[in-house]
Amino acid sequence: MQIQGIKVFADPALSQQEIEQLALNEISEWNATGKELAALHFDLDGDEVVIEGIEKSPIRRVRRITGYLSNIENFNDAKRAECRDRCIHAG
Repeated sequence: MQIQGIKVFADPALSQQEIEQLALNEISEWNATGKELAALHFDLDGDEVVIEGIEKSPIRRVRRITGYLSNIENFNDAKRAECRDRCIHAG
């Protein structure tokens, strides 16, 4: 299921209302920290609910220019120009 765009996985013993309330509380706490959630897991351990929040991780693009692997932001002007001037060859 999804709640506010977040994938939620929950123990079937939890009611829909409990899941929604737990999710909304957890989403609110994550938003307050400035982190972005990708998914929530709610598991039962006896009488306690174990909450696992999984942070959304942005995809980074790493390039190889003359043998060096790095993010484009770390390249000097010459390396950026080399990257910009590349030809794409169909394979």
